[in-house]
Amino acid sequence: MKIIIEQPQSGEDEQIIVRCHNIPPDLLRLLNAFKAQNLIGYMRNDIHRVDPKDIYYIETVDSKTFLYCEKDVYESKQKLYELEETLISGDFLRISKSVIVNLSKIKSLSPALSGRLEAVLQNSEVVIVSRQYVGELKKNFGL
Repeated sequence: MKIIIEQPQSGEDEQIIVRCHNIPPDLLRLLNAFKAQNLIGYMRNDIHRVDPKDIYYIETVDSKTFLYCEKDVYESKQKLYELEETLISGDFLRISKSVIVNLSKIKSLSPALSGRLEAVLQNSEVVIVSRQYVGELKKNFGL
């Protein structure tokens, strides 16, 4: 694979062009990191910009969506499926009907009951991977 980096002329827009037959998953994650935008999170009466790389997982509880970071929890006005569309091609993966996890924040995996998995995150929180999503998670981890 050949990599070409060119500096645009004055007044030209910056752009990234990828020409390849198959895009490897690592390259896709890297490209999505470039276009990833901060999400908007609400805490009490304050509005915050939340960088996706700081999010450990996203969960919907009682029709409300929450962004869980290392220490803070923000409410999002977006629905889980909208966040999934925005983040899914990066390091994020849906692991149940109500949870999307940041794969880069998973410290370890262990078996749970009924074919499910427990994912221990770097902040020591545990999220459950539903049976129907275990295969996709294993594929992402190369298992």
